[in-house]
Amino acid sequence: MNEQCSGKETFVWPVRVYWEDTDAGGIVFYANYLKFFERSRTEWLRARGISQQALRESTGGMFVVGEAQVRFLKSARLDDELLVTTSLLDAGRASMTIHQQALLTTNADPLLLCEATIRAGWVNASTLKPDRIPSRILHALT
Repeated sequence: MNEQCSGKETFVWPVRVYWEDTDAGGIVFYANYLKFFERSRTEWLRARGISQQALRESTGGMFVVGEAQVRFLKSARLDDELLVTTSLLDAGRASMTIHQQALLTTNADPLLLCEATIRAGWVNASTLKPDRIPSRILHALT
């Protein structure tokens, strides 16, 4: 599911909160937002024809998260339905910066619960040393 937002394409991935996502109080454990964001980024890549396993096998490289800035605003709870968004802010020769949000779906407008800016770098899968993102991958992302 995709939508236009401020002239940039935003990928939207729905997720429901399960017991395994919550703490003893029934609210989403803070680190699980990073899992939701990771899954949304993976599905965003898939929607662009990029399978991470196939990518690693064909190019010998992969994306790794090098930086994450996360802002927690409100808590999601057991059984909540969320929309997790992914949008590319910037892509360079060796890294990309992505903006992500977790939104609570309600009868009105979705409520922002958590947002992050993620920088993912491209590395050689064997050595884990930085490398250039293959041009066909950059083209598929932008």
